[in-house]
Amino acid sequence: RGKPAAIRCDNGPEYLSSELINWAEKHQITMLYIQPGKPTQNAYVERFNRTVRHEWLDLHLFESVEHAQELATQWLWLYNNERPNTAIGGIPPKQLTQAVH
Repeated sequence: RGKPAAIRCDNGPEYLSSELINWAEKHQITMLYIQPGKPTQNAYVERFNRTVRHEWLDLHLFESVEHAQELATQWLWLYNNERPNTAIGGIPPKQLTQAVH
């Protein structure tokens, strides 16, 4: 898949840090910020972040970064392949992409 050409985000402090900005520049990734006071420009990401927090992040205490990555990979597979998504008719995203292609 490679790296993204850009990362779209809000103006939260975690996205304005010089460390992230320097990392993005080093990897030639453009940071795209939504307009201040316009959270609807990023609504789908905010909804996904809420889902991640409630269905995965709040349920675990991680032993290490590797442990967090392993559990994140497992959850993301379930999210894409088995979890019904009400925004797309109650089917998993994988099923929708198979129907389109």
